[in-house]
Amino acid sequence: MRATVTLGSTGITVNKNGFGALPIQRISDEAAVYLLRKAYENGITFFDTARWYSDSEHKLGLAFEGMRDKLYIATKTGAKNAESFWQDLETSLENLKTDHIDIYQFHNPDFCPKPGDESGLYDAALKAKEQGKIRHIGITNHRLAIAHEAIDSGLYETLQFPFCYLATDKDIELVEKCKKANMGFIAMKALSGGLITNSAAAYVFLAQYDNVLPIWGVQRESELDEFLSYISNPPAMTEELEAVIRHDREELLGDFCRGCGYCMPCPAGIEINNCARMSLLLRRSPSAGHLSPEGQAKMMKIEDCIHCNQCKSKCPYGLDTPALLQKNLEDYKKVLAGEVKVQ
Repeated sequence: MRATVTLGSTGITVNKNGFGALPIQRISDEAAVYLLRKAYENGITFFDTARWYSDSEHKLGLAFEGMRDKLYIATKTGAKNAESFWQDLETSLENLKTDHIDIYQFHNPDFCPKPGDESGLYDAALKAKEQGKIRHIGITNHRLAIAHEAIDSGLYETLQFPFCYLATDKDIELVEKCKKANMGFIAMKALSGGLITNSAAAYVFLAQYDNVLPIWGVQRESELDEFLSYISNPPAMTEELEAVIRHDREELLGDFCRGCGYCMPCPAGIEINNCARMSLLLRRSPSAGHLSPEGQAKMMKIEDCIHCNQCKSKCPYGLDTPALLQKNLEDYKKVLAGEVKVQ
């Protein structure tokens, strides 16, 4: 089992623990800088963020100013055209306090940007690469079809895609296809948006794939410490961890919300990315916060659904989101009434 991973043709070789910086937008500058520097000082050198993650880039800039040659930073743009691309890139460079980005990724586009297309996005990325502002061009997605198109195009050096032990055969096929194409594979949602609660099981599953770099979403020191411990003492696949994985796959595989948030915003103000998976959250994490008056108010917003089906049309997993929301609300009401017991 390798302790490091090389991201395909980029040549970027790092510890098999990447830092997913989406959650640090929820904590203070001071707390974020502390976590980021602790991660670096203990062997993590790959940090993934995005323009869409509010002040996440800013916090990375605070933590790593003057240390740019000692680590790798990947960020993303959700731009739809070349003009917005350049605005995003300059903002990211300023926020990160750097003159270059190691991997600049198109953030979950609903098409695969290519040279000469109407968006002008890929042409802009090539120009930015020529200028030295970005080193490598990547793409992130939640849609298998676009992921396959990106690999087949030969235009991208990395693919970021959801991958964890809830993976289907189609997901594993994607990982293997990237390896054959010498394309780096960055695994997002390695804990399935918080539904996977055993980090050792999550780590050991992904460690089986020597071309996969997991990025763990970290916002607490205790979470970081778990992954740091695996650097010097990586877990091995045991009967106990196999049982955890088998149980979770039986419970979670199928039509469940991954919490990616691409259905948002909701015209009726429903917090879909949490409400549509509330039944699972209640059973897989402490329930008190979810059952608080604030949590109840959020769930009851489901009753305001106007059935516009926008969320359903935007779901990259093809879920019937309105039906899923209603099902979760019915279950939630049973929990509140004491008819169903949770943690």
